[in-house]
This record gives sequence, structure tokens and C-alpha cells, in this order.
Amino acid sequence: MTTIIKARYTNGIFKPLEDLDIAEGKEVTLTIDESSTSPYRPGDGLRAAAGGWKGLIDGENLKKEIYESRLIRTRPEVKL
Repeated sequence: MTTIIKARYTNGIFKPLEDLDIAEGKEVTLTIDESSTSPYRPGDGLRAAAGGWKGLIDGENLKKEIYESRLIRTRPEVKL
């Protein structure tokens, strides 16, 4: 028989969030599906921010400024 329940993991113990009809001491097998219980997944922030700067900056001008700034010498010249 398959039963799906929600539980909270606290201090090394799974605590059911609802009443269960299982005999005390009975062994069961748990299958953990974090994607359905966790509202966030790795990469969600990146996907949410994608396109957020669109129309706010000129990409070609930004690249030009980056390349120009790489030509600026910030270290003093070494004298041998």
C-alpha cells in the first residue's frame, strides 16, 4: 500500500504533519521528494533575474567600455 504524507525533518526525526493509521513500531520506507516541498530550486534566482536589465543598458557600449578599461595601466612601471 502506498500512502503520501507531508512531514517535517527536525533534529534527525521525521515528524508527520497529519495523523497516520500505522501501528506503533512498524517499519516503513520513506521516499523523499524535496522538489514538491521546497518552493526554491537551485538556479531559480538566475532564471527570475534573466532579462531584468533588458533595455536599461546599451550592451555594445558596455562591452566597448570594458575593453577600453582593460587598456588602462594601474600599476606603476617597473624600473630594473
